[in-house]
Amino acid sequence: MSTRKNALYNVAYRVFSVFLPLVTAPYLSRVVGTEGMGLYSYAWNISHMFVLLGLLGLESYGVRAIARVRHDQQALNRTFSEIWRMQLAVSGATLLVWLGYVAFVAREEQTIALHLTMMSLSCLVNLDWCLMGLDQFKPITLRNTAVKLLAAAAVFIFVRGPEDLWIYAFAWSLATLVGCLSCWTSLRGKIKLVPVTWKAAFSHLKPCAVLFVSVLAISIFRSMDKVMVGALSTMEQNGYYENAEKIIFCLSGFITAIGTVMLPKVSAMFKRGEVDRVRTHLDTSMQLIMCMVCALSFGVAAVAIDFAPLFFGEAFAFSGVLMIPLAFTLIGMGFANVVRTQWILPQGKDHIFVTSVVTGAVINLISNALLIPPFGAAGAVVGTLLAEFTLPAVHWFYLRKELPHARLFRHALTYAALGLVMLLAVRFTDALLPVEGWLGLAIQVLAGCAVYGASCLLLWRKTNNKALLQLIPGMRK
Repeated sequence: MSTRKNALYNVAYRVFSVFLPLVTAPYLSRVVGTEGMGLYSYAWNISHMFVLLGLLGLESYGVRAIARVRHDQQALNRTFSEIWRMQLAVSGATLLVWLGYVAFVAREEQTIALHLTMMSLSCLVNLDWCLMGLDQFKPITLRNTAVKLLAAAAVFIFVRGPEDLWIYAFAWSLATLVGCLSCWTSLRGKIKLVPVTWKAAFSHLKPCAVLFVSVLAISIFRSMDKVMVGALSTMEQNGYYENAEKIIFCLSGFITAIGTVMLPKVSAMFKRGEVDRVRTHLDTSMQLIMCMVCALSFGVAAVAIDFAPLFFGEAFAFSGVLMIPLAFTLIGMGFANVVRTQWILPQGKDHIFVTSVVTGAVINLISNALLIPPFGAAGAVVGTLLAEFTLPAVHWFYLRKELPHARLFRHALTYAALGLVMLLAVRFTDALLPVEGWLGLAIQVLAGCAVYGASCLLLWRKTNNKALLQLIPGMRK
């Protein structure tokens, strides 16, 4: 399957994974309130950290390992069998620890946590890493989309008040498990389990664990933010932060999708020695990602104040304030993702990846500990911003002699300038509008899209940027 089709399927998969909870958010926010949203967020994010432990970095290591041997059937069968055996051992142990947490540690979130158990159970059968390594993104997208649509329907039908939060947890937890199980059929005829020793299986543990350190660190400044807000401030503040971050997380799915598609492709290029081709891909990808994330960052910042109370309800108006600075984390995420998935991980330079995210996590933890008690959710926003921009800074330090960072930074600054023009145009439009509400918001969004789109098109024509112009229908030569 072509890279373009894989990107489309993976964008759909990543965005749908967070888009459906976003669809239910306006209804859920009004039904369970700020404290209910904060409580669920607290329980879910603790559950999510156990899921990350159960998968132990396989979304990076497993994809890369399978991509490297996918053209050698014997090596493919052996590698898959070894990694999955290790996965069963690690995920099984993690599941037991999760059950211990639910039984003996959980407090007011215990009921919700119990109904999230299938999240940890799904780690035993999650083979997305294998399908991605084989460039099989279509089955992941279609099957997960179907089960999550059913879960969303269940929320609207059965959740009627704060006492029904456990139904919300159960529906999404079950959807995750069913989605993982349903993808097994896609591996028939493509891969075969073969006998392997425990020694061979656990030979993957160390490199996988190295990447897990980075996954855990990323979790600290993604999931741990909400855990710390709930623990150091109030569940109400956590509710504000949950909804603000939910919008940003949804938009970051576009970044993750492109990076996930490119990782196996670039890994194969490096194995064939096509370094110059990789550099070309990286430069084009950086332009595309910066174009996209600057549009999203400045666009969200421009409409956040109007959007939050309309979408989540007046009780969540403060979420709009938090969304403004949070939106700019997308720029740091995008820059770091391109370098990580198209240079660092394909070459096995895992120590750079680990160092960057651990440094970001430490900075985030310190910032959260200092700022959340006096400032609540706003303190967590500052920590997240610092963490996300730490990653590209560390990448630059290690790779400053390998990559043309001046050119890459110039791409970011160019599209940030266009994004600022769009933001000013949107705010000017808002000031002139005689209408408010959804109609006014729609007009602002259309004005922003028109200004940004026209600016990008003029830039690409002036610089004769064939790589990006050919992505536009009717301009391919």
